[in-house]
Amino acid sequence: MNSSKISRRLLVNRLFRTTVCVMAMLMVVPLMAILGEVLFRGYGYLSWEFFTEPTPTAYNAMTAIAAGEAIPGGIANGIIGTMLMLGMATLVAVPVGILCGVYLAEHREKKLAMTVSYLTDLLQGTPSVIIGIITYIWVVVPMRGYSAIAGSVALCVMMLPLIIRATEETMKILPASLKEAGLALGGNNARVMLKVQLPAAFGGIFTGILLAISRVIGETAPLMFTALGCSLIRWDVDKPISAVPLLIWEFFNDPNLQDLVWGASLFLLLFVLFLNLTAKYLAKKWNS
Repeated sequence: MNSSKISRRLLVNRLFRTTVCVMAMLMVVPLMAILGEVLFRGYGYLSWEFFTEPTPTAYNAMTAIAAGEAIPGGIANGIIGTMLMLGMATLVAVPVGILCGVYLAEHREKKLAMTVSYLTDLLQGTPSVIIGIITYIWVVVPMRGYSAIAGSVALCVMMLPLIIRATEETMKILPASLKEAGLALGGNNARVMLKVQLPAAFGGIFTGILLAISRVIGETAPLMFTALGCSLIRWDVDKPISAVPLLIWEFFNDPNLQDLVWGASLFLLLFVLFLNLTAKYLAKKWNS
């Protein structure tokens, strides 16, 4: 190979690497701009009162603004509502999603598995507002009222396809020798699945659960049709309840409370970051 061809290949390699770096920077710049804006505007609102007090009333906000003081109140009612609905949705979505994903991975050639796989893709692409409307018909109307239960059902439906897909894809990439070794030692299919395959796939499945939670934690439209919102700190799951995304929407529509949007948005970003770091740490510990 002559030197001109080598030089040409090196030039093409440098151009390609430069193009990839530029594209990566173009992707990172808007992300860092968004994070920086939220952090800069929302940092000043993070305080003990912001996390422990309910949403301020319009009267209290107007009084504080007239006196030149900070607006009293916080997002405690939204945090509690978010955690309640996420907890109930996770309790149902995780076992159902894992079992469904395992079935799809083990019986991928069956007609039922192919049908479920197609429906999973269809559900994953369904707009969240549609899921909210359907949940309103399924849960809110029969219960004759908005509630945390209805909100958790909507979030559960949105979490399911992500958990199913994560479980299925993780199970598919496991070495076939794992299952063969377990069966050779005398274990049945269920025991091998519970004691060998699922522990080996824990990292991928846990990441899928995390992505599902991160996907739904910021959803607003489904909760507007199901949970509705509440200005009080409430633990009753059969009554209307608030959530942080609902509070952000309410703050945005109230000129006196618009500044609180940044504090609530920063909380959501920090919560998702915490989930990501925790998942990576636990997955690393589990696999070590």
